[in-house]
Amino acid sequence: MIRVYALCTGYLELDRASMISDLPKSEPWTVPIESFLVTHPRGTVLFDTGLHCQVRLDPVGRLGEARAKRFGVKSAEGEDVVPQLARLGLTPDDVDYVVNSHLHFDHCGGNEFFPHSTFLVQKAEMDAARTPGFVPGYAPSPKDFDHALDYRLIDGEHDIFGDGTVVVIPTYGHTPGHQSLVALCGKGERLVCAGDAVYTRENMDRDVLPRVLWDAKIMQESVAMLRRLRDRQGATLFYGHDPAQWAATPRAPVPVV
Repeated sequence: MIRVYALCTGYLELDRASMISDLPKSEPWTVPIESFLVTHPRGTVLFDTGLHCQVRLDPVGRLGEARAKRFGVKSAEGEDVVPQLARLGLTPDDVDYVVNSHLHFDHCGGNEFFPHSTFLVQKAEMDAARTPGFVPGYAPSPKDFDHALDYRLIDGEHDIFGDGTVVVIPTYGHTPGHQSLVALCGKGERLVCAGDAVYTRENMDRDVLPRVLWDAKIMQESVAMLRRLRDRQGATLFYGHDPAQWAATPRAPVPVV
Protein backbone atom coordinates (compact mmCIF):
# COMPACT_ATOMS: atom_id res chain seq x y z
CA MET A 1 0.00 0.00 0.00
CA ILE A 2 1.22 3.48 -0.84
CA ARG A 3 1.02 6.17 1.82
CA VAL A 4 1.77 9.88 1.57
CA TYR A 5 2.77 12.01 4.55
CA ALA A 6 3.01 15.81 4.68
CA LEU A 7 6.08 17.19 6.47
CA CYS A 8 6.45 20.77 7.68
CA THR A 9 9.93 21.92 6.71
CA GLY A 10 9.65 25.60 7.62
CA TYR A 11 7.79 28.87 7.10
CA LEU A 12 8.79 32.06 5.32
CA GLU A 13 7.23 35.51 5.27
CA LEU A 14 7.34 37.34 1.95
CA ASP A 15 5.45 39.76 -0.25
CA ARG A 16 2.25 38.08 -1.43
CA ALA A 17 2.55 39.87 -4.78
CA SER A 18 5.73 37.91 -5.54
CA MET A 19 3.54 34.81 -5.74
CA ILE A 20 0.40 36.34 -7.25
CA SER A 21 1.61 38.89 -9.73
CA ASP A 22 -1.54 40.97 -10.23
CA LEU A 23 -1.75 41.95 -6.55
CA PRO A 24 -0.36 45.23 -5.20
CA LYS A 25 3.01 45.03 -3.46
CA SER A 26 3.72 45.27 0.27
CA GLU A 27 1.22 42.74 1.60
CA PRO A 28 3.33 40.31 3.62
CA TRP A 29 2.11 36.80 4.32
CA THR A 30 3.58 33.67 5.82
CA VAL A 31 3.72 30.57 3.63
CA PRO A 32 4.55 26.96 4.44
CA ILE A 33 7.60 25.12 3.14
CA GLU A 34 6.33 21.65 2.35
CA SER A 35 7.89 18.24 1.89
CA PHE A 36 6.11 14.96 1.28
CA LEU A 37 7.17 11.41 2.06
CA VAL A 38 5.78 8.60 -0.08
CA THR A 39 6.07 5.05 1.20
CA HIS A 40 5.93 2.29 -1.39
CA PRO A 41 6.38 -1.48 -0.85
CA ARG A 42 9.73 -1.19 -2.65
CA GLY A 43 11.07 1.97 -1.03
CA THR A 44 10.55 5.50 0.23
CA VAL A 45 10.51 8.75 -1.73
CA LEU A 46 10.97 12.23 -0.25
CA PHE A 47 9.70 15.13 -2.33
CA ASP A 48 11.85 18.16 -1.47
CA THR A 49 14.03 18.66 1.59
CA GLY A 50 12.88 22.16 2.59
CA LEU A 51 14.91 24.77 4.42
CA HIS A 52 18.29 24.00 5.95
CA CYS A 53 18.08 24.09 9.75
CA GLN A 54 20.65 26.92 9.84
CA VAL A 55 18.18 29.22 8.10
CA ARG A 56 16.24 29.44 11.35
CA LEU A 57 19.32 29.91 13.54
CA ASP A 58 21.38 32.25 11.35
CA PRO A 59 19.39 33.48 8.35
CA VAL A 60 21.94 36.07 7.21
CA GLY A 61 24.83 33.61 7.50
CA ARG A 62 22.97 30.96 5.54
CA LEU A 63 21.06 33.04 3.00
CA GLY A 64 23.10 36.22 2.70
CA GLU A 65 21.88 39.71 3.56
CA ALA A 66 19.76 40.34 0.46
CA ARG A 67 17.87 37.05 0.60
CA ALA A 68 17.46 37.18 4.38
CA LYS A 69 15.94 40.67 4.01
CA ARG A 70 13.53 39.50 1.36
CA PHE A 71 12.43 36.39 3.25
CA GLY A 72 11.46 36.52 6.91
CA VAL A 73 12.11 33.16 8.56
CA LYS A 74 9.14 32.07 10.68
CA SER A 75 10.17 28.48 11.34
CA ALA A 76 10.11 26.96 14.82
CA GLU A 77 12.43 24.35 16.29
CA GLY A 78 11.75 20.95 14.75
CA GLU A 79 10.39 22.40 11.52
CA ASP A 80 13.06 21.02 9.25
CA VAL A 81 13.31 17.73 7.45
CA VAL A 82 15.31 15.51 9.83
CA PRO A 83 13.10 15.99 12.93
CA GLN A 84 10.04 15.79 10.71
CA LEU A 85 11.11 12.35 9.50
CA ALA A 86 11.64 11.36 13.13
CA ARG A 87 7.90 11.91 13.66
CA LEU A 88 7.50 8.82 11.48
CA GLY A 89 10.26 6.91 13.23
CA LEU A 90 12.58 7.43 10.27
CA THR A 91 16.06 8.82 9.69
CA PRO A 92 17.55 10.13 6.43
CA ASP A 93 19.12 6.69 5.89
CA ASP A 94 15.60 5.28 5.53
CA VAL A 95 14.93 7.45 2.47
CA ASP A 96 15.72 5.65 -0.79
CA TYR A 97 14.96 8.48 -3.22
CA VAL A 98 14.85 12.25 -2.93
CA VAL A 99 13.02 14.18 -5.64
CA ASN A 100 13.97 17.85 -5.74
CA SER A 101 11.22 19.78 -7.48
CA HIS A 102 13.92 22.34 -8.26
CA LEU A 103 17.02 23.81 -6.65
CA HIS A 104 15.82 26.96 -4.90
CA PHE A 105 16.99 27.13 -1.28
CA ASP A 106 13.59 26.32 0.24
CA HIS A 107 13.28 23.07 -1.72
CA CYS A 108 16.73 21.54 -1.48
CA GLY A 109 18.22 23.08 1.68
CA GLY A 110 18.24 19.74 3.51
CA ASN A 111 19.87 17.74 0.72
CA GLU A 112 23.17 17.32 2.53
CA PHE A 113 21.52 15.23 5.24
CA PHE A 114 20.77 12.40 2.77
CA PRO A 115 24.19 11.01 1.79
CA HIS A 116 22.83 7.51 1.13
CA SER A 117 19.78 8.47 -0.94
CA THR A 118 19.48 8.63 -4.72
CA PHE A 119 18.50 12.12 -5.87
CA LEU A 120 16.27 12.54 -8.92
CA VAL A 121 16.75 15.93 -10.57
CA GLN A 122 16.01 17.07 -14.09
CA LYS A 123 19.20 17.43 -16.12
CA ALA A 124 18.06 20.86 -17.33
CA GLU A 125 17.71 21.99 -13.73
CA MET A 126 21.16 20.83 -12.67
CA ASP A 127 22.80 22.25 -15.79
CA ALA A 128 21.26 25.65 -15.10
CA ALA A 129 22.13 25.57 -11.40
CA ARG A 130 25.76 24.55 -11.90
CA THR A 131 26.50 27.02 -14.68
CA PRO A 132 26.36 30.64 -13.45
CA GLY A 133 24.78 32.81 -16.12
CA PHE A 134 23.48 29.81 -18.07
CA VAL A 135 19.96 31.02 -17.34
CA PRO A 136 19.78 34.77 -16.62
CA GLY A 137 18.50 35.47 -13.13
CA TYR A 138 18.69 31.85 -11.96
CA ALA A 139 21.42 31.47 -9.37
CA PRO A 140 20.70 28.79 -6.74
CA SER A 141 23.08 28.65 -3.80
CA PRO A 142 25.66 25.84 -4.18
CA LYS A 143 25.68 25.32 -0.41
CA ASP A 144 22.15 23.92 -0.73
CA PHE A 145 22.65 21.39 -3.53
CA ASP A 146 26.30 21.11 -4.58
CA HIS A 147 27.36 18.24 -2.36
CA ALA A 148 28.87 14.82 -3.06
CA LEU A 149 25.48 13.16 -3.39
CA ASP A 150 24.15 10.49 -5.71
CA TYR A 151 22.43 12.74 -8.23
CA ARG A 152 20.68 10.83 -10.99
CA LEU A 153 19.87 13.30 -13.74
CA ILE A 154 16.67 12.58 -15.64
CA ASP A 155 15.09 14.09 -18.71
CA GLY A 156 11.33 14.37 -18.57
CA GLU A 157 8.96 11.84 -17.01
CA HIS A 158 10.41 9.14 -14.76
CA ASP A 159 8.61 6.14 -13.23
CA ILE A 160 10.51 5.61 -9.97
CA PHE A 161 9.46 2.02 -9.20
CA GLY A 162 8.51 0.97 -12.72
CA ASP A 163 4.87 0.26 -11.87
CA GLY A 164 3.23 3.60 -12.63
CA THR A 165 2.41 4.38 -9.00
CA VAL A 166 5.04 7.03 -8.17
CA VAL A 167 6.02 9.12 -11.18
CA VAL A 168 8.05 12.28 -11.64
CA ILE A 169 6.55 14.58 -14.28
CA PRO A 170 8.17 17.63 -15.88
CA THR A 171 6.49 20.92 -15.01
CA TYR A 172 9.01 23.37 -16.41
CA GLY A 173 8.59 27.14 -16.31
CA HIS A 174 9.19 28.27 -12.76
CA THR A 175 12.75 27.09 -13.39
CA PRO A 176 14.30 25.35 -16.42
CA GLY A 177 13.90 21.88 -14.93
CA HIS A 178 11.08 22.08 -12.41
CA GLN A 179 9.33 18.78 -11.76
CA SER A 180 6.32 17.52 -9.80
CA LEU A 181 5.45 14.14 -8.32
CA VAL A 182 2.37 12.00 -8.90
CA ALA A 183 1.44 9.19 -6.50
CA LEU A 184 -1.35 6.68 -7.15
CA CYS A 185 -2.81 5.65 -3.80
CA GLY A 186 -5.47 3.35 -2.46
CA LYS A 187 -8.50 2.98 -4.70
CA GLY A 188 -7.05 4.85 -7.62
CA GLU A 189 -6.72 8.15 -5.79
CA ARG A 190 -4.11 10.32 -7.49
CA LEU A 191 -2.12 12.85 -5.48
CA VAL A 192 0.09 15.46 -7.13
CA CYS A 193 2.84 17.31 -5.28
CA ALA A 194 3.02 20.33 -7.57
CA GLY A 195 5.91 22.17 -5.93
CA ASP A 196 6.38 25.66 -7.29
CA ALA A 197 4.74 24.83 -10.60
CA VAL A 198 1.67 26.23 -8.81
CA TYR A 199 2.28 28.21 -5.63
CA THR A 200 -1.36 28.40 -4.49
CA ARG A 201 -4.86 27.42 -5.54
CA GLU A 202 -5.48 31.06 -6.38
CA ASN A 203 -2.73 30.98 -9.00
CA MET A 204 -4.46 28.08 -10.72
CA ASP A 205 -8.07 29.14 -10.32
CA ARG A 206 -7.47 32.70 -11.51
CA ASP A 207 -4.76 31.67 -13.99
CA VAL A 208 -2.26 34.14 -12.54
CA LEU A 209 1.47 33.41 -12.61
CA PRO A 210 3.97 34.48 -9.96
CA ARG A 211 6.60 37.14 -10.52
CA VAL A 212 9.45 34.69 -9.94
CA LEU A 213 9.72 32.45 -12.97
CA TRP A 214 12.01 31.41 -15.79
CA ASP A 215 9.61 31.23 -18.77
CA ALA A 216 6.00 32.44 -18.53
CA LYS A 217 4.73 30.59 -21.61
CA ILE A 218 6.19 27.27 -20.55
CA MET A 219 4.97 27.73 -16.99
CA GLN A 220 1.46 28.47 -18.29
CA GLU A 221 1.55 25.17 -20.18
CA SER A 222 2.60 23.32 -17.03
CA VAL A 223 -0.20 24.92 -15.03
CA ALA A 224 -2.70 23.94 -17.72
CA MET A 225 -1.50 20.34 -17.61
CA LEU A 226 -1.81 20.21 -13.82
CA ARG A 227 -5.26 21.79 -14.04
CA ARG A 228 -6.35 18.98 -16.37
CA LEU A 229 -5.11 16.42 -13.84
CA ARG A 230 -7.14 18.15 -11.14
CA ASP A 231 -10.32 19.08 -12.96
CA ARG A 232 -10.66 16.31 -15.55
CA GLN A 233 -8.97 13.36 -13.86
CA GLY A 234 -9.91 14.09 -10.26
CA ALA A 235 -6.38 14.36 -8.89
CA THR A 236 -5.74 16.06 -5.56
CA LEU A 237 -3.15 18.80 -5.99
CA PHE A 238 -0.88 19.93 -3.20
CA TYR A 239 0.15 23.46 -4.14
CA GLY A 240 3.68 24.57 -3.34
CA HIS A 241 3.05 27.26 -0.72
CA ASP A 242 -0.68 27.58 -0.06
CA PRO A 243 -1.33 28.62 3.57
CA ALA A 244 -5.05 27.79 3.50
CA GLN A 245 -4.56 24.32 2.04
CA TRP A 246 -1.66 23.61 4.40
CA ALA A 247 -3.76 24.53 7.43
CA ALA A 248 -6.27 21.83 6.45
CA THR A 249 -3.70 19.16 5.52
CA PRO A 250 -3.04 16.28 7.96
CA ARG A 251 0.62 16.24 9.07
CA ALA A 252 2.96 13.40 9.86
CA PRO A 253 2.68 11.03 11.60
CA VAL A 254 -0.91 11.03 10.25
CA PRO A 255 -0.94 10.18 6.53
CA VAL A 256 -2.60 12.40 3.98
CA VAL A 257 -3.96 9.12 2.55
